Amino acid sequence: MQPDMMPNCDSMEHLALAMCYVPWQHWDKIYDLEKGLECGTIFPELNKPFLGSRCC
Repeated sequence: MQPDMMPNCDSMEHLALAMCYVPWQHWDKIYDLEKGLECGTIFPELNKPFLGSRCC
């Protein structure tokens, strides 16, 4: 954005660096200890295995 389009902004010090949104996790279903350690989470909704492949 061009400086003349923001006449009252000499610097960006007043702007927030980032904002986050973290929804509450509901305790509907949870994995048992062994399955949770295997998957890296006790919440089935957060179990999102990486299924990527090579780019080339």
